[in-house]
Amino acid sequence: MASHSDTLVVFFGATAGANGGKLGSDEREIILLVWQIVDLHEKKVGKIQQRLIKPDTIELTDQCKEETGLSVEELCKAEPLDTVLQQFQQAVSAEVKALGRSSYTLCVDGPLLIRQAIHPEASKKNLVLPECFYSFVDLKREFHKCCPNAGPVKDLTLPSMLEYVCLPAVNEQMAGVREVKSMMMIIQHILAEPYNHKFSLFETVKYKFESGACSKTEAVDSETVIRARGLPWQSSDQDIARFFKGLNIAKGGVALCLNTQGRRNGEALVRFINSEHRDMALERHKHHMGSRYIEVYKATGEEFLKIAGGTSNEVAQFLSKENQVIIRMRGLPFTATQQDVLGFLGPESPVTDGTEGLLFVKYPDGRPTGDAFVLFACEEYAQNALKKHKQILGKRYIELFRSTAAEVQQVLNRYMSTPLISTLPPPPMVPVPVLATPSFITTSSTRDCVRLRGLPYTAAIEDILEFMGEHTIDIKPHGVHMVLNQQGRPSGDAFIQMKSADRAFMVTQKCHKKMMKDRYVEVFQCSAEEMSFVLMGGTLNRSGLSPPPCKLPCLSPPTYAAFPAQTAMLSTEAAALYQPPLLATPRTPQPPTHSPAPTLTYYSPQPQLYMNMNMNYTAYYPSPPVSPSTVSYFAAPPGSMAAAVAQPAAPVLPQPGALVRMQGLPYSAGVKDILSFFQGYQYTPEDYSSVMGVNDQARALIQPKEWLCL
Repeated sequence: MASHSDTLVVFFGATAGANGGKLGSDEREIILLVWQIVDLHEKKVGKIQQRLIKPDTIELTDQCKEETGLSVEELCKAEPLDTVLQQFQQAVSAEVKALGRSSYTLCVDGPLLIRQAIHPEASKKNLVLPECFYSFVDLKREFHKCCPNAGPVKDLTLPSMLEYVCLPAVNEQMAGVREVKSMMMIIQHILAEPYNHKFSLFETVKYKFESGACSKTEAVDSETVIRARGLPWQSSDQDIARFFKGLNIAKGGVALCLNTQGRRNGEALVRFINSEHRDMALERHKHHMGSRYIEVYKATGEEFLKIAGGTSNEVAQFLSKENQVIIRMRGLPFTATQQDVLGFLGPESPVTDGTEGLLFVKYPDGRPTGDAFVLFACEEYAQNALKKHKQILGKRYIELFRSTAAEVQQVLNRYMSTPLISTLPPPPMVPVPVLATPSFITTSSTRDCVRLRGLPYTAAIEDILEFMGEHTIDIKPHGVHMVLNQQGRPSGDAFIQMKSADRAFMVTQKCHKKMMKDRYVEVFQCSAEEMSFVLMGGTLNRSGLSPPPCKLPCLSPPTYAAFPAQTAMLSTEAAALYQPPLLATPRTPQPPTHSPAPTLTYYSPQPQLYMNMNMNYTAYYPSPPVSPSTVSYFAAPPGSMAAAVAQPAAPVLPQPGALVRMQGLPYSAGVKDILSFFQGYQYTPEDYSSVMGVNDQARALIQPKEWLCL
């Protein structure tokens, strides 16, 4: 059998939109193919063949009309792409056979025609491309190998290559024919003396995406990673690989991102084999996946490892089985066994290697989470399993959907990093409270903030920025605060800090009751003081401010005290019951800019007050330029700390141990039941107090002599 280098098919194409260096970037269809065969040994050249292609949308840009000279009337008489590709394969095969050869390789002027035009369009139209489109040679690279002093490969053009080897420019008016003749002249020149060039730099297009695991210790080049946004939530890694068809994605290089609730957020990080493929992927910005357009941006290797990297040997062993379809099961009964899951899936969807193809997700202490991942050997078995979506196992319905290796890593990393109790900051070095509140908690009554009420629960920060339109430029840095409820779910509220009260007023006038998706959103002007009050547990409505719900007479809304005034104090029991709402996407706040007389807010360092505020809601992807901030814990600035020490402050409550808050106790639980629950830990009975009937829940406070590891 002859080698691929025996015969070349010089190949050229044009689209209905941008061509040249921007070929394929505007997602327009192919309208022209031109080719010519050359026998590299006998130096025989075939006849130039030209085919017009009828696109689904017959519309040509002015640039296309000028460069190709084609008209809409000519294209209306042409054949569709699948027919032309079939004619191409038959004509080339017959001509190659007539030359006494059995194989051939496409030769193109740069990879864009194959990677950015042929493969993406064929993928969208569900066409099966001939084998020859998965291997080709780039004339620019071959020419650079012969003439390295001609300049970088990316800067080479057909006229510049002809000029470098002192060949005259081709005088041809017909589109495509001119380019093919120019390429043929260059090929014949480098095949002759003194170059005697042998074509050897074959490029390949991967047939399908290869799944696999990624270690956190693996080195990932930031020049090979992109971020895709706006993906349908049902999309799998194979769907994303299909969107980037023609470009080679690294093994296991698709990582779907999850939000704080563990669900997909419509974003993914994709890692390519090199920077050249990454750059071509960036040219697909706002190309379509179905009816949705996908945004493509640069990303870093660190971000990819944060999503896809794993350290668990169990996960690595589970994902070591290649070419498997991964299905995620969610909502399993905590008592479900491997045999229960296999019986639920049934014989029509056999799991790979039986129980070894099952991976239950557990907490660090071994408790089940209700999630599991399953491996199937083929698509047919996976489809059979997906038909059982929302069927009953035990007394619960089970959700099944496609998953990826990166999602397996991400879910395992999330649960394995969940602390058994919330992590608290170390005690302060001086008897001064050290909780530094976000920049929005101030005593200012200036109405330079707005509150959005009635947001769709699926609304993201991008939706809010789009909703505000031109007023986005008036938002303070990190001034968008999306509010989650105590269960970590969207509450439908958000607060936005504007640059001035006038700008806030303009937003309320222009955006009040404006539609976001299928809901109208109410927009109210408010002050930073009112905003912080609500975020700490109170309510804000048209009737005014209401304190957080609590029946204890000793509990009152928090007072935001600025030094040198006395620090606001909460009683021990009251503070433990105080539950501020959570904010989305925590991030470490930047130290504030110091002024000669800083105004800072402090709270008493009661660990029980920190409990609910320091939850492990880790952001798995960087926020947009205007993003939420939330309460975090860090030492106060040196200047303000010194001022606090110099000023008399309220006494700090003694801290013999720490408080543990229990929620969800049975209403019949008594002192003995709680003391029996904590058997083996040091505490004194007088440190126990029970509070019944607060927010319709039974609670208890215990102050042990040491921290309890629950």
